[in-house]
Amino acid sequence: MSAPRERKVFDPSAPLRDAEIVVGVGGGIAAYKACELVRLLTKAGAKVQVIMTRRARKFVGPLTFQALTGRAVFTDLFSLTQESEIGHIAVADRADLIVVAPATANVVARLAAGFTDDALTAVCLATRAPVLLAPSMNVNMWQHPITQANLRRLVEVAGTFVVGPGDGFLACRWTGPGRLAEPADIVEAACRVLAPQDLAGRRLVVTAGPTHEPLDPVRFLGNRSSGKMGYALAAAAARRGATVTLLAGPTALPDPVGLEVVHVEDARAMEAAIEAHAWSAHAVIMAAAIADFRPAAPSDRKLKRTEIGLQPSIILDSNPDLLGGLGAERARRGAGPLLVGFAAETHDVVGYAQAKLVAKQCDLMVANDVTSPDAGFAVDTNRVVLVERGATREVPLASKPEIAHRILDRVVELIAARG
Repeated sequence: MSAPRERKVFDPSAPLRDAEIVVGVGGGIAAYKACELVRLLTKAGAKVQVIMTRRARKFVGPLTFQALTGRAVFTDLFSLTQESEIGHIAVADRADLIVVAPATANVVARLAAGFTDDALTAVCLATRAPVLLAPSMNVNMWQHPITQANLRRLVEVAGTFVVGPGDGFLACRWTGPGRLAEPADIVEAACRVLAPQDLAGRRLVVTAGPTHEPLDPVRFLGNRSSGKMGYALAAAAARRGATVTLLAGPTALPDPVGLEVVHVEDARAMEAAIEAHAWSAHAVIMAAAIADFRPAAPSDRKLKRTEIGLQPSIILDSNPDLLGGLGAERARRGAGPLLVGFAAETHDVVGYAQAKLVAKQCDLMVANDVTSPDAGFAVDTNRVVLVERGATREVPLASKPEIAHRILDRVVELIAARG
């Protein structure tokens, strides 16, 4: 008897690259969305093998998936040709992950009962790879106690992962939970299953975005931060198993899936949110660009040009130093979370970051030159220098999600060193 093949170790920034992923398509109207799911998985570098149930083929043809994957679709457990060319045991054995989308009530029930009467159920039972279900069904079917019991059995007994379902208008004209999770969210769930869980059991707080300091109900003082780096850090930490709270200033970004998001507007609201969440965290990553000053006397109604005059002046008050305050309070308590700060500079980047590291009593400072067109505000790439006491480490130009993982690589090491 041959030993089971050793599981692969994936880079958390690209856990789908070269992964063997089986996509099982159940017989529901949401089967058409599986086409986009397969496209996204392939785009992410995965090698995808599609299995379709007999009912799934009533909604989407196998040729569509074959064109997307470059592989023949496995449809019939009892076909001599398909069993000889593909083979359900061979598919099950080489899989790194099995994603069932849509996982209909029928598929969930058959898996929970251990049935192996078609290609999909046989592969799911024969594999040692993790299985991720994306349920999709009528709201009443989803809420039925038997469906919920079947799902609990799969999760608790078999260790199955679940993403979704979403809540909204369904194809059956009902409204409520039961719609298939968005393909991009299923892909992210697959990434979380395959990525190393080196932050599992850890709680992280991440701040992101700018703050808007009101001048009146219409105008504010702000900065150019888009929040992209902070959001990337929060999503990357969640992918690696952390429980993440994202404290987000005003941005145009959608909330990351699968983590707590607290929206704030100005520096004092951010201060209150940090105080509420930081001290129960293992690490606090202060990626937000918090305004240093605020208008001293904001108006409760819109100021007119005639009231302000042709040469207006604004009296400013200092905002609290949130990063420095965290460092000082941690020193006073003698304990607290790992503290990571950001230094967005225009010159002498490393020098200012080193000084800020000491002044704010941080463990790690992430420095970047915001004058660089490919690494400043509102762009999708970045390059940073990780600054610690007596050491610097350059992280070259990459996407912000990849930069986030390189920062977290060091955060993982520092948390481990703190015990």
